[in-house]
Amino acid sequence: MANFDVIIVGGGLVGAGLAAALANNGLKLALVEAGATPSAPGADWDQRVYAISPNEAAFLEQCGVWKRLDESRVERVEAMEVYGDTGARLDFSAYQSGVRELAFILESGRLHHALWQGLERQDDLVLFGSAWCASFTCGDDDAVLGLADGSTLRGKLIVGADGGNSWVRAQAGIAATTRAYGQMGVVANFECEKPHRGIARQWFRADGILAYLPLPERRMSMVWSAWDAKAQTLLALSPQALCDEVAQAGQHSLGELRLVTPPAAFPLKIQKVGRLIAPRCALIGDAAHGVHPLAGQGVNLGLRDARELAQALKNRGANPDCGDHALLRRYERARREDILAVQMVTDGLQRLFGSAVPGLGRLRNTGLDLANRLAPLKKLLVRHALG
Repeated sequence: MANFDVIIVGGGLVGAGLAAALANNGLKLALVEAGATPSAPGADWDQRVYAISPNEAAFLEQCGVWKRLDESRVERVEAMEVYGDTGARLDFSAYQSGVRELAFILESGRLHHALWQGLERQDDLVLFGSAWCASFTCGDDDAVLGLADGSTLRGKLIVGADGGNSWVRAQAGIAATTRAYGQMGVVANFECEKPHRGIARQWFRADGILAYLPLPERRMSMVWSAWDAKAQTLLALSPQALCDEVAQAGQHSLGELRLVTPPAAFPLKIQKVGRLIAPRCALIGDAAHGVHPLAGQGVNLGLRDARELAQALKNRGANPDCGDHALLRRYERARREDILAVQMVTDGLQRLFGSAVPGLGRLRNTGLDLANRLAPLKKLLVRHALG
């Protein structure tokens, strides 16, 4: 039986981020991932991209990950334009906010590969790829994780970073409530006739929420949080018809579009968990929360979980026990407010702009215009978006 201080279940962006943050800190680590090791990226563009906030980019840089990214495939967001459904508008500018950028847009696969490149070189980390968990038992002094191949791992702390349908969360007896939005996030990448100038754009529409995220050169990534029927219609369109539909919905702000990657879709939901910790167990990432993607905060929220848990473990003082309950409570208290705030804002905006209740249209658009005129409020919104 192999013994570890921390066993991380789930090697996605957040789980791998935690492993990177904890490496070279005197801890014996294990990372258990059901999938295969991320392959080296090719020239094609990913369907899925993320808007990484500057603070989370700094976290990845501290972990040694950012330097392994190809800068030519990363785009800075220098401004944002948000449009209501009746002409209201809200603008954000990095320059006016006194920062270099509001976010970085990069491909999921390239970030995932860069994370694992570093992990494969760590002497204090054992990687278990293509490994399925079979059992989880918790004792007073440690927890034991059994794998499907018969291997047994003993650890002071088991971290669930295994996604929205977390096996670790279920084994730890942590309840989760999920509410589907009746929407799907339709994603695709396009080449654009006009330059985007580093501007991210978002439209609140009757058929969902459309976002244009700038990619290097004259490319952009679309995320259309569309009602299920609209999403199915978009997925069924021919490439040219989809380009025309997306260009028209975006008010032709980038001119004619050409499809670079075929569209894909994923269901949208909000998920809340009763607690973030259990005896010898902590949750991070989608295992700990689910949010609507309209603010692009899902992966940032997970990386903040990883950053906070890593900080708690590295600053545990003379206590060698990574699964100490007081230590885990410190992590949970540090994360609760941020998670609740992001869920309330994203869920509230989705409900507000997704409602057809008479009178709400004028109210929500008036609020958007008002926020655009109040400099202190805009600064507060930017500060939160920066992470």
